[in-house]
Amino acid sequence: MKMKWKLTLRYVLSIAIVAVSVVILNMVALLGLMFYNSTQSQNEYGGSYSWEYYVRKFGDYIQINEGDDLSINQQGKDFLDKKKLWVQILDEDSRELFSYKKPKDVSNKHTPIELINGYKYSSGFGGASDILVGEKKINNKSYSYIIGFPMGYLEKYIIINDIESMTNYIKNAVYAIIIIDFIVAIIFGYIFSKGLTKPVKKIISGVEDLSSGNYDIYYKENGIYANVFGKLNNLSDRLKNNEVERKKVEKMREDWIANISHDIKTPLSSIKGYAEVLEEDYDFSSEEIKDYASIINKKADYIKELVDDLNLTMKLKNNKSSINKEEANIVNIVKDCVIDIFNDPKYSERDIEFKESKPSIIVNIDKTLIRRMINNLIYNALVHNSEKTSISVSVFEKEKVHILICDNGEGISEAELKHIFERYYRGTNTGEAHKGSGLGMAIAKEIISAHYGDINISSEIGKGTVIEIIL
Repeated sequence: MKMKWKLTLRYVLSIAIVAVSVVILNMVALLGLMFYNSTQSQNEYGGSYSWEYYVRKFGDYIQINEGDDLSINQQGKDFLDKKKLWVQILDEDSRELFSYKKPKDVSNKHTPIELINGYKYSSGFGGASDILVGEKKINNKSYSYIIGFPMGYLEKYIIINDIESMTNYIKNAVYAIIIIDFIVAIIFGYIFSKGLTKPVKKIISGVEDLSSGNYDIYYKENGIYANVFGKLNNLSDRLKNNEVERKKVEKMREDWIANISHDIKTPLSSIKGYAEVLEEDYDFSSEEIKDYASIINKKADYIKELVDDLNLTMKLKNNKSSINKEEANIVNIVKDCVIDIFNDPKYSERDIEFKESKPSIIVNIDKTLIRRMINNLIYNALVHNSEKTSISVSVFEKEKVHILICDNGEGISEAELKHIFERYYRGTNTGEAHKGSGLGMAIAKEIISAHYGDINISSEIGKGTVIEIIL
């Protein structure tokens, strides 16, 4: 909540600062433009010039003729005609010496106050004109001249104040404008921020929910943040799936530990029992000692197999197992695995058929790991099916090397197939004859992956199983 208010406050202050900055810049630009327009003249007859400036320069058109008569030259007359203005030139006593297109109701003599009021105010000089006044000095004599404008042509604003009061007034006005604009900007910024920051607050809430482990959230993917909401939804789904998977793996690991503990405890009990018997003060025959030693050795081998399986799958999973690849005939390796199984008295009578497309197929493999993988898969087919099950093992080359292990046994359910390559998983048809470590299929998968190969398995209950290895 604190973060959300910080976000809103930061947004509102940003809007307010921007608004006030824009107002200040506009005021500076406006004052600068007014000053520029009041002091600049583009040309003699038009543009952004000041009329006061031109009236002062109009004296350049006044000339003195023979007999000390005053007049204006043709250029001045042309300009007056074009702008529909008139002019009256006065002597030092404010009497008319010359005029051009002066209205009839304008007097030939003016008092100082008339000139002052006419210059300062738009009050209708002579009844129908606004005027500006200039001065021309000729031969050490000062002459005044009046430029007349139609009423409404000029706008005059007279401000009379001392500098200190005017400065304070401008300063207070600027402060008032800035404060009012700042308050207005905050109000409107807050109103707009509610709409603009609402989705950001949703995103923050979503991240907080995900960080707290609440993955059951979903946001509508609309607005300018639609892409972000989509990623949040995807992240939520992924984290939820990962959590489910983690719990499932954790449950499988716990079950596996319980099974392994039981599987290790049973042979350990046998080993301990026979060892205690041998420790007794009893005259055992050499034949009995050999039998007891053979049982202890088998139980120890079984425990070693469990530990070796665990170590191997961990090394393969973490890419820490050294792969010693060399050129080898994969046909001979698979054939030797089948022969070794036939040499086991327990499986010497089982129906296992070996097929090959050609006697030699050379591949770059780790022979030990590949032999381990083939043995795991064939033994799985043997121990999980009845003695009547037929097994076919074939090797052929078609772009890549393919190894097929097929049986017509009990088959594997679809639910079990989904987990068949997971570590610690044991199928429901695993009997007492082969409890195993639950790592055989996972080890086979990791060995094939280490050789950049692939393994596919398909099965149907009551019809058997087909395992395809591609190297």
